[in-house]
Amino acid sequence: MGDGRFFRFAMIAVLALLAGSVAQPYVTRLLLSNTTPRSVTARGDLSDAERSIIALFEQVSPSVVQVVGRQGGREVFDDESAGVQSGTGFVWDAAGNIVTNNHVVSGTTDVAVRLASGVAIAADIVGTAPNYDLAVIRLRNSQAIPKPVAIGSSADLKVGQFAFAIGNPFGLDQSLTFGVISALHRRLPTSSGHQISNVIQTDAAVNPGNSGGPLLDSSGRVVGVNTAIISPSGSNAGIGFAIPVDIVNRVVPQLIRDGHVPTPGIGIVAVSEQDATRLGVEGIAILRTLPNSPAARAGLRGVDMRTRTLGDVIVSVNDKSVQRLSDLTNELDEIGVGHDVKLGIVRNSHNETINVGVADVGQSRLGP
Repeated sequence: MGDGRFFRFAMIAVLALLAGSVAQPYVTRLLLSNTTPRSVTARGDLSDAERSIIALFEQVSPSVVQVVGRQGGREVFDDESAGVQSGTGFVWDAAGNIVTNNHVVSGTTDVAVRLASGVAIAADIVGTAPNYDLAVIRLRNSQAIPKPVAIGSSADLKVGQFAFAIGNPFGLDQSLTFGVISALHRRLPTSSGHQISNVIQTDAAVNPGNSGGPLLDSSGRVVGVNTAIISPSGSNAGIGFAIPVDIVNRVVPQLIRDGHVPTPGIGIVAVSEQDATRLGVEGIAILRTLPNSPAARAGLRGVDMRTRTLGDVIVSVNDKSVQRLSDLTNELDEIGVGHDVKLGIVRNSHNETINVGVADVGQSRLGP
């Protein structure tokens, strides 16, 4: 009898435990569930870094715009993406001039700008500089436009300092990302075959649609114009490039004034860097000179195709050493059209100097 009673009590206890475990969620839900809005927990103070970033965005973002171009047969801001290309721009001055990338507006027949307020305004292309992937467009109605973005300098940038990008990635307007300046003095080829020197590399997220938008320092000053990414997928991979603002600040006023920018050059075609490296050449080996160019008139020599012998190798410009074609073009950009330069060359294993004029090779008729 004692064993039977114990067994019954044990079974009752087990069943009670099972019933309790089954009922527990229901009891908890009944007794502990909040069926009314919860009280808001007071938030602590924002950190100094957060306040700085918020202030930067609130200061600059109203002056960052979406730029949309229409190719033939489409309406600007059409819901269909075919034939419509878009990017970012920012207010340059009180006259309604907007800076963006050349590739954002290249090939378009109509351009419009959407302000941060949502207002859409038609715009006209003032000038383009394909060699620098820059363009200026102007709002047709410049009343009540946001104030221009502050301009900084790219000459004193340091790797590791904070960088901020505001733009319209994938059409998502007024998006802020930030990171650091990852590297300086990169070289970036453009669609025109020119190489931009001193390009800024950043890991601030830059995606399609950010093109033409400002890269900012922690003071909210423009230090570059976002223009390209390296990404196998087409989306941000942490390697973005921006045209340095010192170039922008030189090119944009010329676009506003003249509609185009001279392309300083001397009229040479250089041996590729790969071939020059393979041949052990230190400097810029001239493959050929363009007919009627300053280089041809000055007597510079290219490769002799009959004997396959090397021609002149440019090793300095105005006594400054140059190693790559981008070094030469950067120096010529600084010197400008209409001036002479002293080139240090190696000819037949001898060092010589030769004076060459700098011409606008983008506008001049070089060749037959």
